Amino acid sequence: MGLCHSRIDKTTRKVTGATSTATTTVERQSSGRLRRPRDFNGGGEINEIQQVVGRLVGNGSSEIACLYTQQGKKGTNQDAMLVWENFCSRSDTVLCGVFDGHGPFGHMVSKRVRDMLPFTLSTQLKTTLRKEQSGSKNGLESATCVDEEQWFELQPNEKEGKLFPEMYLPLKRALLKTCQQMDKDLKMHPTINCFCSGTTSVTVIKQGKDLVVGNIGDSRAVLATRDQDNALIAVQLTIDLKPDLPSESARIHKCKGRVFALQDEPEVARVWLPNSDSPGLAMARAFGDFCLKDYGLISVPDINYHRLTERDQFIILATDGVWDVLSNKEAVDIVASAPNRNTAARAVVDTAVRAWRLKYPTSKNDDCAVVCLFLEDTSAAASVEVSETVNHSHKESTESVTITLSKDSDKKEEASTETNEIVPVWEIKEEKMLESCRIESKKTTLAECISVKDDEEWSALEGLTRVNSLLSIPRFFSGELRSSSWRKWL
Repeated sequence: MGLCHSRIDKTTRKVTGATSTATTTVERQSSGRLRRPRDFNGGGEINEIQQVVGRLVGNGSSEIACLYTQQGKKGTNQDAMLVWENFCSRSDTVLCGVFDGHGPFGHMVSKRVRDMLPFTLSTQLKTTLRKEQSGSKNGLESATCVDEEQWFELQPNEKEGKLFPEMYLPLKRALLKTCQQMDKDLKMHPTINCFCSGTTSVTVIKQGKDLVVGNIGDSRAVLATRDQDNALIAVQLTIDLKPDLPSESARIHKCKGRVFALQDEPEVARVWLPNSDSPGLAMARAFGDFCLKDYGLISVPDINYHRLTERDQFIILATDGVWDVLSNKEAVDIVASAPNRNTAARAVVDTAVRAWRLKYPTSKNDDCAVVCLFLEDTSAAASVEVSETVNHSHKESTESVTITLSKDSDKKEEASTETNEIVPVWEIKEEKMLESCRIESKKTTLAECISVKDDEEWSALEGLTRVNSLLSIPRFFSGELRSSSWRKWL
């Protein structure tokens, strides 16, 4: 984070001095050991914030949600995640989010947004409600000419108030203002250089049966619901805001930015500076990345509303490390087939990591972060699990009888072994592609087909990265670093 010069006062047993990065307090414990410094201004994890009741930011679970993240093979884990129950002191409100950082300081940016966005949103929501009650207008300030048009277009209007519930318009205004304030906070932060670093953001605010989703970047939210035949289907709640989308590309070109894909990865469109082949950002919206904010990149969230019904089961929020190798339906099936709710998020991550090895054996897998928010009642879910278990055991007994009658010569074969991996069973069409690792008269899980022992060396560790969110960093001469054009970003 930075250098710190300090000395210990023998009378007070406290460390005093000046630090170049952040305000810290270091004290000695009764045993004489120094306590861990608490950073209140840095981009790292803040201890006081983590101790808030109902807030989860690490691998874990609660009665209604579970979270799991795993570092990829590219370096520091730049993904962050959040679940905050009883948000804004409301028992029926839950805030969830995933944040995918990129660039040299991407891990700091994602954690900074994760830590500060809930507090900013809570403050802005209270301010918005207060202003609406007093009858004053809540205008949105703009930082650049690019943002000004976007903020104006996305401000809630009177027509939306007639189509959506009462809670939607204040929450949308608060979320728009929050994202704008977060970008300003990152721009002025003293220790996090966001010039070529940033993060995506997908936030879900559930209030009773009302669901509001805000999306910046290419992370994704998916809803699992049941159709008329009671079959589980996946409904994508967000749009991956890639640079090759017509609306996003038009805005970038209008602001003199460039959008094109490289020859070795023609499927990945990137944003480039007008006169330099950098930085090559693989998304059209993001927090931070101020080197592109004058050339079409914005931090305006795409906000959607969804009314929940009794058929809706759960919501999956995940970074692109998951969606690069798993479809929406596959992720939904994985969560539905997990042994219990506490392990659902890890099941998705474990399957995604193994799918990376199977589909892209010469590539380094990306960081993965998953948040699962369950919508149905716990007691109802338990009864469904019991009925499914009974049906599954009945099917297994029927299949065993059929196999015994049809294959008398194979009566002494070994019993099928159980696996501790939390992975789904692939569909028949995918099993045909993996015939070499399929066991006869038994469905093979994905983990069994592509599992690698811990002591085995994986050749892809020396391979090439398949997709990087950021390719290169703009170079500046020493004189330009001191110019006003650079200082305006600090």
